[in-house]
Amino acid sequence: MQGKFLFEYAVIRVMPRVEREEFINVGIILFCAKQKFLKSIFVLDEERIKAFSAEVDIDELKENLAAFERISVAAKGSGPIGQYDQASRFRWLTATRSTVVQCSKVHPGFCDDAGDTLLRLHQELVL
Repeated sequence: MQGKFLFEYAVIRVMPRVEREEFINVGIILFCAKQKFLKSIFVLDEERIKAFSAEVDIDELKENLAAFERISVAAKGSGPIGQYDQASRFRWLTATRSTVVQCSKVHPGFCDDAGDTLLRLHQELVL
């Protein structure tokens, strides 16, 4: 029987007005070194975001979240950060920042399959 694998994840949040410290969970980023897995996924509920703050530029927000996905998988166009190793990309993406797109603190866990765990956490914490 295969053992469980250590993983780390953070919730990706949109905080339209940083000074109010109110946020909406929009995605998950998950890193599992042993499975060589780093991926982020998000869903943007535009109505919910606009109800929260009418001033948010939805197109810019989508671009920023898409950058998270590109950097996670080191896709073409992910810039210099996308060239870092997986652990460094994860740490860079989850670093504390005071911007509209932020991450929660990093949380650890154990899983059998990082991809399935990413989808489960997304379902539980975002959708």
